[in-house]
Amino acid sequence: MGTPAPYYRQKTNVFLHKYFTGSKLDYKQIIAIIIPIFVDQAFIILMSLMNTAMIASSGVAAVSAVSMVDSLNIFLINVFIAVATGGTVIVAQYKGSGNQQMASKAAGQAITAVAVLSVLLCVTVIAFHTPVLNLLFGKADADVFHNARLFLIGSCISYPFIAIFQAVTGALRGVAETKACLGLSLIMNLTYLLLNILFITVLDMGIMGLIISMITARVLGMAVSLFYMIRMNHTLQYRIKNALKIDFSILKKIMIIGVPFAAEQMFFNGGKLLTQTFIVQLGTLAITVNAISGSISLLFQIGGSALSIAVVTVVGQCIGNGSIPDARKFIKSFIGLSTAFFILIAAVILPLFPYIIKLFSPPAEIVPDIFKLTLLITITQPIFWSVSFIMPSALRAAGDSNFTSVTSLLSMWVLRVFLGYFLAITLQMGIMGVWIAMVTEWGVRGLIFWLRFRGDKWYRRKLI
Repeated sequence: MGTPAPYYRQKTNVFLHKYFTGSKLDYKQIIAIIIPIFVDQAFIILMSLMNTAMIASSGVAAVSAVSMVDSLNIFLINVFIAVATGGTVIVAQYKGSGNQQMASKAAGQAITAVAVLSVLLCVTVIAFHTPVLNLLFGKADADVFHNARLFLIGSCISYPFIAIFQAVTGALRGVAETKACLGLSLIMNLTYLLLNILFITVLDMGIMGLIISMITARVLGMAVSLFYMIRMNHTLQYRIKNALKIDFSILKKIMIIGVPFAAEQMFFNGGKLLTQTFIVQLGTLAITVNAISGSISLLFQIGGSALSIAVVTVVGQCIGNGSIPDARKFIKSFIGLSTAFFILIAAVILPLFPYIIKLFSPPAEIVPDIFKLTLLITITQPIFWSVSFIMPSALRAAGDSNFTSVTSLLSMWVLRVFLGYFLAITLQMGIMGVWIAMVTEWGVRGLIFWLRFRGDKWYRRKLI
């Protein structure tokens, strides 16, 4: 009776050693990197679901406004997250090569660059918020537009705070300190959730409650992350006075990764933003269907999203210490693990759909449309998502940023935007047409990245 447990433990160890152990990193180190990121992503996504559900209690105009502006927020925030990712890659490669001093310098320069960029974005968008909203969402209902204006200005005020937080956690991920990232994320996001419960659910403040919660939580997140870096972290030895000294040689390395990625994010999320403009043409209920379905789809992506972040640290360190075979092995293993996560999570979520949908209190007539979209991604995500999103993160960590960026933005505009418009508006397939175009784009993009991975050009560019 006592033999099965040791047998299964032995088989598990053999499996983990085969797929997640290399010459410099073993499976225990990789699991230690993945688990905190997984918990962090699970919490962030579940919290996003709860926030959407809470704001839905304020009516379809509020949830539609938040959904529309969030598409713009994602477009803008990903610009400085791209630069922070450049910092993660350079820090990881220096860490892999054993050069601790340069890893520290790279972390400081990344935080400085992201802080300056976010302030510029904040000021620019607030100055031009009315023409931006008119251009993108001018056809929206008046009450939706009013809520959108308030939420956009509030979001912009919070940009520098979330930007510095992202740069700090990006640098920490580069040296594989993912437990610290998890702790910092929990502090910020739990604050956000608790304040939302207070201001939206208890005090019924609607959009204004969401704005106050967001700014307060992000200010706290920035303050705690900087405190941790300055007083508690001994690996990166971050000092404010050092960060104020610009080192152009390190900034150049960060920007080699960050600028193409930022351009990709602008074009990629610009395409998603453009699809949002023709979703607006389909009416407020269609916007609500898209928002709720998008929130549910994020639940499926918890595992995949965590692995797409973790792979940057793992591959960056492999490239830094010259272990190309390890990088190849880990990329394949991460994609396989992500696919398994999608199947497992789908098996849990799909039976719970009737209960999940009740969180949003949607009008009864749109529930069948939300279920159809959920069914579409349940089938397609395990096949297409992992190679489409984990692979470019891995290639970028190796320095192959130009190829991944050009591929992503071309596939987005040719397939998701133009095909989406053709299916949704021309063929009158509505929101389903937009989502069919999206999963088609995943498939094509993933195929291109896989073909690139099979060659050797993706790891030829030396960054350090």
